[in-house]
Amino acid sequence: MARNEVRRVIKLRSTAGTGYTYVTRKNRRNDPDRTVLRKYDPIVRRHVDFREER
Repeated sequence: MARNEVRRVIKLRSTAGTGYTYVTRKNRRNDPDRTVLRKYDPIVRRHVDFREER
């Protein structure tokens, strides 16, 4: 079965400059803008903003 093309795989890169990334899925029909999530960065050992990169 083919995956749904509305829900795309995106990379979230840390804004702390460490290069750490998370991979998740996002519904592009409901959220067309770039996503910003606050998640844990283990390199700096604190929560920072992660921005969607394309």
